Amino acid sequence: MAGGANEAADVTHSGFVALIGPTNAGKSTLVNRLVGAKVSIVSHKVQTTRAIVRGIAIHNNAQIVFMDTPGIFKPRRRLDRAMVTSAWGGAKDADLIMLLIDSERGLRGDAEAILEGLKEVKQPKILVLNKIDRVKREDLLALAAAANEKIAFDHTFMVSAENGSGCTDVMDHLAKTLPEGPWYYPEDQISDLPMRQLAAEITREKLFLRLHQELPYASHVETEKWEERKDGSVRIEQVIYVQRDSQKKIALGKGGETIKAISSASRRELSEILEQQVHLFLFVKVRENWGDDPERFREMGLDFPR
Repeated sequence: MAGGANEAADVTHSGFVALIGPTNAGKSTLVNRLVGAKVSIVSHKVQTTRAIVRGIAIHNNAQIVFMDTPGIFKPRRRLDRAMVTSAWGGAKDADLIMLLIDSERGLRGDAEAILEGLKEVKQPKILVLNKIDRVKREDLLALAAAANEKIAFDHTFMVSAENGSGCTDVMDHLAKTLPEGPWYYPEDQISDLPMRQLAAEITREKLFLRLHQELPYASHVETEKWEERKDGSVRIEQVIYVQRDSQKKIALGKGGETIKAISSASRRELSEILEQQVHLFLFVKVRENWGDDPERFREMGLDFPR
């Protein structure tokens, strides 16, 4: 009997969970919460996640690989099309789909279209209602019922990604539901995003937070140089690409004030993540048609739509 119990305890589970939903439903905040570390860019601006970012969490005897996908919305530009294609592609590659709905917004707009699209997806699906601390309980129950009328979800959870309420229940469910099998990544790894790319994402987040009204989606950040120094510090050089000279002036700010503030905020966070001193140098360059450049899409981990 004891041997059987030990064997059961030794069984590991692992799998990929695609987190999909409308823009600004709180997907990145939830992934960071479930992983217990920052792996995904968070901003109050919609469509900040551009490619699939994987956050890796260990819970009980399971390794859960979260695929934080770009928000699904009606695409207008080539970059929009690439992001939406990436999101649906991530859903089809996963072991389990987690649909995140903003409880305040309900099923309005893009959520309705996503539910329709999910009818074609065969994987097991769970529904997660986010921001429950802002909505009355009877409204939450009505929203859960309305969503489950359209698709029979295997399970419905109510959470607040912001304060962590309900998140342990989600993790418990995923840990026992994902397939039995060995773990995909080393135990201490929290993301499969290369450090150079994660560093670029952090700077892009700081850029968004500072200039979300003046420079909404016209910018892109690349890490061009990464030099580990003998004193244990790291020198990082990044380029912020914008599409027009007027945008370059906005990114630099009067007397370079804006770029200094962005650099300082990014440097602080990178130093915490890397646990070493960071020397960060930011440059702003104009590249008029970067939104139509296949190389930029590859850099972001997206397929270039023809």
